[in-house]
Amino acid sequence: MTAHAAPLHRSSHRRYRRPTVARRLSAVLVALILIVQVYPLLWIFLTSLRPAQEFASGNPFALPGAITVDNYVRAFAQGDLGRNIVNSLIVTVSANVLIVLLGMMAAYAIQVLGFRFSRLVLASFLIGIIVPVQVALVPLFIGYSTAGLLDTYPAIVLPLVGFALPISVYMFTSFFSYIPRELYEAAGLDGCGPYRAFVRVTMPLSVNTIVTVFFINGIFIWNDFIFANTFVLDESLKTIPLGLQNYIGAMGATDWTATFAAVCVTVTPLLLVFLALNKAIIYGLESGATKG
Repeated sequence: MTAHAAPLHRSSHRRYRRPTVARRLSAVLVALILIVQVYPLLWIFLTSLRPAQEFASGNPFALPGAITVDNYVRAFAQGDLGRNIVNSLIVTVSANVLIVLLGMMAAYAIQVLGFRFSRLVLASFLIGIIVPVQVALVPLFIGYSTAGLLDTYPAIVLPLVGFALPISVYMFTSFFSYIPRELYEAAGLDGCGPYRAFVRVTMPLSVNTIVTVFFINGIFIWNDFIFANTFVLDESLKTIPLGLQNYIGAMGATDWTATFAAVCVTVTPLLLVFLALNKAIIYGLESGATKG
């Protein structure tokens, strides 16, 4: 009895030792990734609080010796950040509302209602994922110029919606495939037609997926440069990426502290939205977009 107990104890000890090492290595790897992700944001924020003279003459990676908000004052006084933020909000919200509504309705028709060649239609949507944005710039510019849409919000919103729809339709279709058909049958017995079932059954169940699609697309739309730079020349309609480009050129290459202050101001809305909706976003990414 005693002779067999010791090997069993050593074997058990070895078996439980490996997961502990693996967990420690995973923790170290996650910490390294977190540092790589967070450090640039932290450095930009700290630099935005440093006096311009200290940043220009000292070590740019050192901690600030003094704290000042003059950089933020100059950022708003000499730049047009307020208007740029409003324009980005208008474009982001408008495009996202269209993306969510059109993506949900297309996925509902393909996955829930079903029709002949619905799989072919879904495959056509997915092909749009691999189409590069650059190939559409010249045709869109010519079309917008002919239609008089240059220097308007629709000139930015429409291509953003078009290129974001494929992945949005795919996410909603994947989620809708896991909604039990019995729910729609029960809704039909209660007198719900396709449109009412969409509003009363599909939409309430898709909240996490809606939030996920809205936020993921919002990041790309908020930071979009190529469409805004191509179709907008009017200063009053420029979004944040274009505003930052002009801001740096107008203020000179040496006033980096004010530039970093402007960057912090423009990044803040995305961070606030993520902090407010992080649970729904994470749930939507992990499960809401792939299962019910």
